[in-house]
Amino acid sequence: MARIGNRADSLQGSLDLLVLKILSRRPRLHGYAIMAAISAISDEVLRAEEGSLYPALYRMEEAGWIRAEWIKKENGRRARIYELTAAGKKQLGTEESRWLAISAAINRVLREA
Repeated sequence: MARIGNRADSLQGSLDLLVLKILSRRPRLHGYAIMAAISAISDEVLRAEEGSLYPALYRMEEAGWIRAEWIKKENGRRARIYELTAAGKKQLGTEESRWLAISAAINRVLREA
């Protein structure tokens, strides 16, 4: 299983793309739910590690791509939930375009090599 954040198993920047895309479709998720969504949607092929995800979330928040809010859950515990900002939607478009260009280039190399 590939681990996002492990340099040997992932392409640089793929975590940002996945988090932004998930939050564009499922707003107001907490970190664990984002990790679970990455795993479930990828049929357990990809797994975001806590040590990579949370620093990425803080970095994306500082960049203005996402905003975070503390909420109190039904069980009384607090959770930090995340949602995309307008700047995040724009960045998602940039990240998707970059990913499509990279994956097309990789596919060309695989076909020609």
